[in-house]
Amino acid sequence: MLRSKTCGELRKNDLGLPVTLAGWVDSVRDHSGVLFINLRDRYGLTQIVFLQEGLNDEMFNTVRSLHPEDVVQITGTVRLRPEGIVNKKIPTGEIEVNAEKIIVLNRTEIVPFQPSAPELPAEETRLQYRYLDLRRPAMQKTLLLRHRITKVLRDYFDELGFVEIETPMLGKSTPEGARDYLVPSRVAQGQFYALPQSPQLYKQILMIAGYDRYFQIARCFRDEDLRADRQPEFTQMDLEMSFVDSEDIIEIINGLMARLMKEVLGRELKLPIPRMAYDEAMERFGHDAPDLRFGMELIDLTDIAKETEFRVFRGVADSGGRVRAINAKNAAEKYSRKDIDGLNNWVIEQFGAKGVAWLKVDSQGTLTGPIAKNFTEPQLQQMAERLHVEAGDFLLFSADTFEVTCKVLNGLRRRLAAELKLIDPKEMNFCWVVQFPMFDWDAEEQRWIAMHHPFTAPLESDLPYLTNTEPETFAPGKVRAKAYDLVLNGFEAGGGTIRIHDSQIQSKVFDLLGLSMETAKEQFGFLLNALQFGAPPHGGIALGLDRLVMLFGGLDNIRDCIAFPKTAKAADLMTGAPSHVAVKQLNELAIRVVES
Repeated sequence: MLRSKTCGELRKNDLGLPVTLAGWVDSVRDHSGVLFINLRDRYGLTQIVFLQEGLNDEMFNTVRSLHPEDVVQITGTVRLRPEGIVNKKIPTGEIEVNAEKIIVLNRTEIVPFQPSAPELPAEETRLQYRYLDLRRPAMQKTLLLRHRITKVLRDYFDELGFVEIETPMLGKSTPEGARDYLVPSRVAQGQFYALPQSPQLYKQILMIAGYDRYFQIARCFRDEDLRADRQPEFTQMDLEMSFVDSEDIIEIINGLMARLMKEVLGRELKLPIPRMAYDEAMERFGHDAPDLRFGMELIDLTDIAKETEFRVFRGVADSGGRVRAINAKNAAEKYSRKDIDGLNNWVIEQFGAKGVAWLKVDSQGTLTGPIAKNFTEPQLQQMAERLHVEAGDFLLFSADTFEVTCKVLNGLRRRLAAELKLIDPKEMNFCWVVQFPMFDWDAEEQRWIAMHHPFTAPLESDLPYLTNTEPETFAPGKVRAKAYDLVLNGFEAGGGTIRIHDSQIQSKVFDLLGLSMETAKEQFGFLLNALQFGAPPHGGIALGLDRLVMLFGGLDNIRDCIAFPKTAKAADLMTGAPSHVAVKQLNELAIRVVES
């Protein structure tokens, strides 16, 4: 070993101890014949002192020539810092090392940014020089948090009898909702493997094979247009269980979240985690992953709109649309007319809405604003009562289809909460959203599509809507799934379903989705075959590990939770991937690149 201690290890009780440290130079300070180095490794920071009278000129000049990020080895003795210069911000702040010897292990080039600098460079620079960015204490803290969360996950599931089993990276391309990453086969030219979007089909086969309780820290890949919180390759904690229903899965994950809160954050989580139905979430919050850390719930005013002379509201209400509003408490004075115009333009550009209407509540409790004149006093009073208004409140209205009002008011609700600083950054608010619709109507293609995947089981109480052939009882849009999402601070932290294990129900679902048995066998044949050989009732869930780390770490960028992430264009700026490959490699795969 090139060191006897780490840079975060020494304390007051180590006084007089001879030590050898190794690490990166964080900073160099020259105080008239006394040189100070802050030496850094992933464990912490130690101050090193070089006294000119105790060192020869060559060694002293070597220290003077050092630059931040040079790698050095230092030998010396631990001593107390002089009174008045103790650094209470770091664990080693009471001591320093009186250096007797220094060896330069490696010199650095001029770095594009210093890992210890308080200001961050542009994200592109951080990703290009990721090896420097990963030296930052904040990044190291996050990756250690990721390690800790993963360790707790593994210990928890091991205690409950789960078996960790790896599933293949090279599999068959199956329709799972996103575009596959394809890998050409050199041996079977013209044929392709697909990287897994999830281990979904394999873990179901493990249940059919009798393993009963499976889990995996699984790598997944999706070739889709990326958002701020998405990556083309990501990690999920994946599990599947046999002879269970939704309640069993939820109870297992409740216990896991309580364990993580206790062992990672040192906080108690009150169980059970509350839950709400999908329909309730959409009505109250306009989103299936509601942020419950603040109020500002969506309030329906459609019935009042039908009685008004305000053509914008009444026209929407009469045509089957919805008029809904949120109340930003005590925010009237915080939004000028210019600010409101900015909100209006934002919802038009962001959500394709027609705009947003607004009212403010003056000091007398009167609703004022450009649309107030369109309502009678009793109608204004009705709205005031339903929105629980008080002096100083700011009301925002959306009149459109149900889907558009959800998008607009959910977006405004989250934006205003951030701007008004309504969110406690330390709060961890969990909830379950359950009873999702099993199918969604694709208006463009005029057909039903699966909200989750075609193997999701319906609620038994809703089976008649799916299996009855009479027109008045056949209503796929009313079928609710045995599906459940774990929501944390307004993010979907994980989602799962109970699977169909009855072949007749599976056939009904395939028929509804317009999937012929021939096509189903071509795409999912190996699973359909396996389901005929004694498949137990089973279900599972997948938790996004990257997102869990982000939320437990109080971060707002998922790229900061991954050692080597991609950009929004799925590029690795450090390695230059994706990149062109040699023609010889393409010829071996019988692939020709066509310029588009």
